Amino acid sequence: MQAAVSLSGPGLTPDTLEVIANQAASVSVAAEALERIRAAQQTVRRAVAEGRPVYGVTTGLGPRVTVSLDPETEGDEHALRTLRGRAVCVGEPLSPAIVRAAMATRLNGLCAGGSGAGEGVALTLAAMLNAGVHPVVPRYGSIGASDLCLLAHVGLVVAGEGEADYDGRRLPGGEALAAAGIAPARLQLKDGLALCNASSVTAAAAALAIARGRRLLEWAQSAVALSMEGFRASLTPIDPRVVSARPAPGQDWAAAGLRERLAGGSLTEPGAARRLQDPISFRCAAALHGALHVAFTQLEAAIEPELGGASDNPLVLASDDEILSTGNFHTPAIALAADGVAIAVAQVASPAAERVGRLCSPSLSGLPANLTSRPAGSAGMAPLQKPAQALVASIRHAAAPLSIGSGVNAESVEDDATNSALAVLRLSGQLDLLGRLLALELVVAAQAVDLAAPARLGRDTQAVHALVRERVQPLDDDRPLGVDIERVAEMLA
Repeated sequence: MQAAVSLSGPGLTPDTLEVIANQAASVSVAAEALERIRAAQQTVRRAVAEGRPVYGVTTGLGPRVTVSLDPETEGDEHALRTLRGRAVCVGEPLSPAIVRAAMATRLNGLCAGGSGAGEGVALTLAAMLNAGVHPVVPRYGSIGASDLCLLAHVGLVVAGEGEADYDGRRLPGGEALAAAGIAPARLQLKDGLALCNASSVTAAAAALAIARGRRLLEWAQSAVALSMEGFRASLTPIDPRVVSARPAPGQDWAAAGLRERLAGGSLTEPGAARRLQDPISFRCAAALHGALHVAFTQLEAAIEPELGGASDNPLVLASDDEILSTGNFHTPAIALAADGVAIAVAQVASPAAERVGRLCSPSLSGLPANLTSRPAGSAGMAPLQKPAQALVASIRHAAAPLSIGSGVNAESVEDDATNSALAVLRLSGQLDLLGRLLALELVVAAQAVDLAAPARLGRDTQAVHALVRERVQPLDDDRPLGVDIERVAEMLA
């Protein structure tokens, strides 16, 4: 691990969270954050001692808010019962990276000071992250009205229950902590609710999708540029004067990136383009990629409050000595932005597959049919259009809006849901598909460049072509190409 990331509440970014998720950095709790945590916990204790009602501490949860609890005799047990009764998720477990990111996000939320949890809970979460104790969190259980049930599985391990993966083994939570030399936290008062009443899985999964998605978008830019080289595409659509005439959101960013990749190559010279005007999949690539760039920016803006803020209900305001009911756990903006990213990914995917088809078409590309110089019986690269279209269909399927769904729970007390967790968790799989599609385009574009034999490639397109050729040989005769695609896809991961 690298030097520790000090968590203090504000300022947690997707890139930092990804480093923590991939176990490249340990975490620590900043001193000022510990002070906030202690102050909030004291506020809870003072309210209980004074007989003030505190939701989830002196009352039941949800529709049982009218049921009074005696914190002297039931408080600690109720904190643990809160987790036990809500660890009900089903399905395949979330990846360790998402779980780690969610743990770090919830820990950072505790550092913001509004949860009222004790410092023992925060320090135990940090110790688990640093030791590699990863709670087993089944995938399905959040509908975007906080990730209550998902995070309950994390909270149980903090308390020495549940299940966790540690050192390559799946163990009962208490055994995993013991093997790592960590004492379970003794839950008190609001600890149970504080551990699970947030949207940390949603924000964490979105953050990881943003970090990975932006890398894939850079590869999408490289794939388009390499396809342009092989197709001898016209570069007038990315001319700064053209872009500034109708400055669509993100288009200037994408056009500048394409110009940079092609700089120094013969395609940038006057008269180099083969056609006066190219198919839309080439001509409008900058607008499409720019829209995805903007969509990632909007999603990052939507998760920023969740990464660094206090999403607790009730919220502890230590400076005012108050504990207030909130709706801060609700995440409609994240759900909407995640749907937007999914749709934007589909818009980028479709023309990528179409460019593969145009490169294989001699009437449009001027290259040998199917990008092969072999006799007519050779399939060449034409069959790759089928997996390309299959990937596009799957990506489109994963772009169906989820934010418009809702449901009624808890005797109609919980009568709205955003489905934000479902929306962001599907992005990971959708990006896997996009990575394979971009790898496919890169393999086809590299073959087109070999056959087109331009006088000079751009500085970046030359480097990308070399990277592809390090992994995949030119197609001289028919061979199974799926393994080649997978090999290049690993480079994009």
